[in-house]
Amino acid sequence: MSPEFNHQRRRFFGIAAMTVAAAEFGMAAIANAQSSGAPSGSANAVARTSFAALKQIKAGVLDIGYAEAGPADGPVVLLVHGWPYDIYSYVDVAPILADAGYRVIIPYLRGYGTTRFLVDETPRNGQQAAMAADMIAFMDALGIEKAILGGYDWGARTVNIMAALWPERCKAMVSVSGYLIGSQDINQKPLAPKAELSWWYQFYFATERGRLGYAANTHEFAKLIWQTASPTWKFDDATFDRSAAAFDNPDHVDITIHNYRWRLGLAEGEAKYDAYEKQLAMGPIITVPTITMEGDENAAPHPQPSSYAKRFSGKYEHRNITGGIGHNLPQEAPQAFAQAILDVAKF
Repeated sequence: MSPEFNHQRRRFFGIAAMTVAAAEFGMAAIANAQSSGAPSGSANAVARTSFAALKQIKAGVLDIGYAEAGPADGPVVLLVHGWPYDIYSYVDVAPILADAGYRVIIPYLRGYGTTRFLVDETPRNGQQAAMAADMIAFMDALGIEKAILGGYDWGARTVNIMAALWPERCKAMVSVSGYLIGSQDINQKPLAPKAELSWWYQFYFATERGRLGYAANTHEFAKLIWQTASPTWKFDDATFDRSAAAFDNPDHVDITIHNYRWRLGLAEGEAKYDAYEKQLAMGPIITVPTITMEGDENAAPHPQPSSYAKRFSGKYEHRNITGGIGHNLPQEAPQAFAQAILDVAKF
């Protein structure tokens, strides 16, 4: 991989990130108004500020940090976060599902939080197939045969790929912004100028100036994305800072830059994922039961629901969530997202 990847920086920030994780505090409840689509239950009017103590497990090339809630013998829901967000996108979703009897598992992706590569020499690869393979390895390590999958942004793409390539591991799926499987060939095709403008950061990351800028201003950059992708979401500094600690992971910048450069064909992936990427480039149909969702104020790049409905051949439903809901739908409308998980489980 590129000499961008500085191992001494990984070790330094690794110690710092683990210190942050160790300082996490227990749950504290405060009254909080939630969005429409709420399931019944006492958890509906409660906002959480933290998860219980995080866990770690070695899976594939990673030592993955994750939060867990609910009964250990309950049906499993695996929730995957996006960029530049973290597991706290689901901090209000998890207790709703746990109260309904589900075992909820929320891992940090490679490059986030307490997740670490087991070997320094492993490429800091952010390509789409690698992240999906990570989650299959994670399920294997936990002894989970099958799960309901949920995600948004990078997380939606990840669960889409899991459902497409490993449908036997997926009972059902909730995907914000629908079908997000892509390919380097598809990404070579130019979009209309207005659509290209919304991808400004992808082109910024394609430059060395962009890599240096993101490394120097990671938190400020992430906050800008939060604000522009969810223009009506009034998150406070404490909410942002809680998630921003995950970006101090020693591999975060490398994974982010590689992800966006790989999409444009400006960085190579790993040969061991070539067969997967070949299948994904064909735009595989997803056969598992699915609910797709979209917020009415999502200002991040996203496809229109009509463009992807035919990519789902199983029982399928799309939901538009109103009330000023932006890109980070699980955190902005946790009740609506949780309800979708509960409903798709019955499909």
